[in-house]
Amino acid sequence: MHGLLSSALRRLPSPFLPASIALGCTLSLLLPQAPVRAAADQVEVPPTDSAPALAPPLELAPRPTKVALRDAAAPADTAAASSAYPITPERRALLNTIRFAEGTWARGEDLGYRIMFGGGLAPHLERHPDRVNYSGGYASAAAGAYQFMPFTWALASRSLRLQGFGPHVQDQAALFLIQRRGALELADRGEFTPHLAAKLAPEWASFPTLAGRSYYGQPVQRYALLKSFYERNLSELRAGAAIPATVAQSPRCLPVESLRCQLEALEAMGPRSKPL
Repeated sequence: MHGLLSSALRRLPSPFLPASIALGCTLSLLLPQAPVRAAADQVEVPPTDSAPALAPPLELAPRPTKVALRDAAAPADTAAASSAYPITPERRALLNTIRFAEGTWARGEDLGYRIMFGGGLAPHLERHPDRVNYSGGYASAAAGAYQFMPFTWALASRSLRLQGFGPHVQDQAALFLIQRRGALELADRGEFTPHLAAKLAPEWASFPTLAGRSYYGQPVQRYALLKSFYERNLSELRAGAAIPATVAQSPRCLPVESLRCQLEALEAMGPRSKPL
C-alpha cells in the first residue's frame, strides 16, 4: 500500500497542486469505485417531490364485483327460476280454482291466459298488455289467467326473472304470490279451507274473507262454490296422475280349455325348433 502511494505521488505534479488536492486525487485513484457509482446513482435520482408517478396499486385496478358475478350467471338463474315452483295436483287445483273465481277458467284451456279484465283477449303473450279496460262500472288493467295487475306482475316477474307472459310463467308468478301471502303450505295440504281462502283474499278480490266478503268491496265468489270446484278438480287431477301408462292387450280367450284357445296359445308362443 505504501509503495503504491509513493508511486502515485511521484506521478502527480505536486509543485503546482496543493497537498490536500494532490492527496484527494491520489485517494480517488486508490479507493474502490463502488461508492462512486452509488453516489452517481443518488445524483441521477430526482427529488421525491418531482419523481414520476408510480404504477397504480393493484387495489385500484378494476375488479369484478358481486353484481357482475350475478349478472354473468343470470341465464342459468333464469332457467332455474322459471321452474322454481313444481306443479303438484294440489297446487294445480288451487290455481284452477283461482281461475274459476276470476272468470278465466275457460274450461281449463290456455285461452284463459289471454283474458283481460272485462273479457277481452290480449293480442299476444310476449308481455303483460298493461291496458286499462272498463266493465260494470270498474276500470282495471288486470290481465292473464290470474288477473295480474301491471305492478304485481312486475314484482313477480322480476323476483323470479321470468320472460314473456305465457301460461307456464303465469303459473309460476301465481304460486309466488300464494307463497308471498303465506298460503303455499296450506295449499300443499290439499284442503280448501276458509282460512286458505281468506289468506288469498287480499291478492284476489274474488276470494272471500272469513266474513264472506271481498277484501276490496268488489263482487266475490261464495266459499262453498269455490270449495266444491276445488275438491272436484283435485280429485280429477289426482286420478289422472295415478293412472299408469298401460299397453293395450287383446281380449282373453274364453273358455281357456277349448280347442280354439289352446291353438291360439300355441300360436302366441311362436315357431318352435324341430326335434333332432
